[in-house]
Amino acid sequence: MIFHEFGDKNSPHIVLIHGGGNSWWNYLRQARMLSDKYHVILPTLDGHGEEYQKSYVSTEDSARQIMDYIKNNFDGELFAVGGVSLGGQIAIELLSLDSDIAQKAIIDGSICIPQPKLAQISAVIVKLFGKLIFSKSACKIQLSLMKKMYPDMAYPKEIETYYMEDMPRTPIKTLVTMYQTYMGGYRLKCAIKESRARVLYIYGEKEMDCVKESAKLFQKMHPHCTLYEAKGYNHGYLSAYLPLEWMDLVNSFLENNV
Repeated sequence: MIFHEFGDKNSPHIVLIHGGGNSWWNYLRQARMLSDKYHVILPTLDGHGEEYQKSYVSTEDSARQIMDYIKNNFDGELFAVGGVSLGGQIAIELLSLDSDIAQKAIIDGSICIPQPKLAQISAVIVKLFGKLIFSKSACKIQLSLMKKMYPDMAYPKEIETYYMEDMPRTPIKTLVTMYQTYMGGYRLKCAIKESRARVLYIYGEKEMDCVKESAKLFQKMHPHCTLYEAKGYNHGYLSAYLPLEWMDLVNSFLENNV
């Protein structure tokens, strides 16, 4: 696992964890905007991006690696931790591992209730069509369609370059394992009740029901959780495509001492 860092290391530390199939650049724009006040750390998960040759294992394994990095470099304490989709699930696991690891957490579009049938279907699809879906030509078409259909959510040129480099080299094995562990295996742990972090749990209005159910379960089990429904949006839109809207929402949450 590789860690990209932005801002003054003496500032409060924030870890933001990318979603499955993407890489550290998922939060690049947010990291640059936050780096005036915070020291922002963006991991590249095993099996993704420049770490594509390493085997992706599980949510728990990823959380332990990030935990070790935090303990070895920042005395085991963060101001905030966050993530989108798979990254949000890893953030949840970090909160479960250590009740004092962060003062605040931002979860976006993550599930914490096992969905074995969905995991099985997704794994079969990616085994059959993954090489086609994530080919360079397919990625170019996806970026072009995004510009034409959703210009407000289109990636800037820099992130397009990262996208074109990283997406086609993501191993099918990584995606299959991710679906099996993220969708099929992970369950919210009772230890989350001990977490002292204040949590902002974001989900899109158009998300799958399992995401909304996960958010409600998390709020039921966690003593300090606020749910936020992003009206009109689908999975992970604020984190992945709309960094300014994400900043407006999250800055207020980070700066609120209540």
